[in-house]
Amino acid sequence: METPQYAIPFPAPAKLNLDLRIIGRREDGYHLLESIFCLVGLYDTVYLSVRNQDSRIILHNPADGIPEEQDLTYRAARDLQIETGIKLGVDIWLDKKIPTGGGLGGGSSDAATVLLALNKLWKCGLPTGKLMSMGLKLGADVPFFIFGKNAFVQGIGEHLSEIAVPKQWYVIVRPNVHVSTVKIFANERLTRDSKPSIMPTFQAIQPFRNDMQAVVLENYPEVLEVFKYLESFGKPLMTGSGSCLFLSFSSRQEAKTVYSQVSNIYETYCVEGLSLHPMFGI
Repeated sequence: METPQYAIPFPAPAKLNLDLRIIGRREDGYHLLESIFCLVGLYDTVYLSVRNQDSRIILHNPADGIPEEQDLTYRAARDLQIETGIKLGVDIWLDKKIPTGGGLGGGSSDAATVLLALNKLWKCGLPTGKLMSMGLKLGADVPFFIFGKNAFVQGIGEHLSEIAVPKQWYVIVRPNVHVSTVKIFANERLTRDSKPSIMPTFQAIQPFRNDMQAVVLENYPEVLEVFKYLESFGKPLMTGSGSCLFLSFSSRQEAKTVYSQVSNIYETYCVEGLSLHPMFGI
């Protein structure tokens, strides 16, 4: 993808749900979750160029079939304009590397990066808490990426507390299928009664699980095929509502060894876990 030299690149990392439990459902239908969110070194890049001549927001390469004004990055910029009354505009280009529809949070991360970056470029000066509340209106995962640290997440994504995650490397595999989050949440076999965690620490919550995984494996044979293959290398887990599966390793070499085998068969990524969002310090 070609972008003008004057456009500024900003990173948008992916995330993994190292653990995901459904503990209930609100009256409005939203599910109440507990999850460990971990930032990983797989990135989209958001290119931004401030428009001083007008207040237009232009997304130059929207995803196929999605109107520009419905894209999360466009909506993030527009919401920031409305919130602050800023008269500046922005040109946006997206270089997508995070697989879409895989439970890795790429779209939410892109939107969070737009809010973080434009808050600086437009000199809005909004505090992190305000940006997080704005992000929640865009999507449940957006506040996490603005929070910028590995987190124990509760509610529908609005309650976050920092959690220490040991340094790990991950092999992420994308089955060739799109999983419908709406259908999974509506499935009658989905359990919604996991007990809330008493001590939300990395060690105390183990063994990790994903309450949506069994339903996805039952309804998507493409995911089940990959899951069974990965079992020969460790304990695979699904991130989010799928479709991506991952394995965790304590060393880069272990991860690289498995990656070299799996990547011959499936779309595979070998990435390191992050402790901070790379936008911190920018």
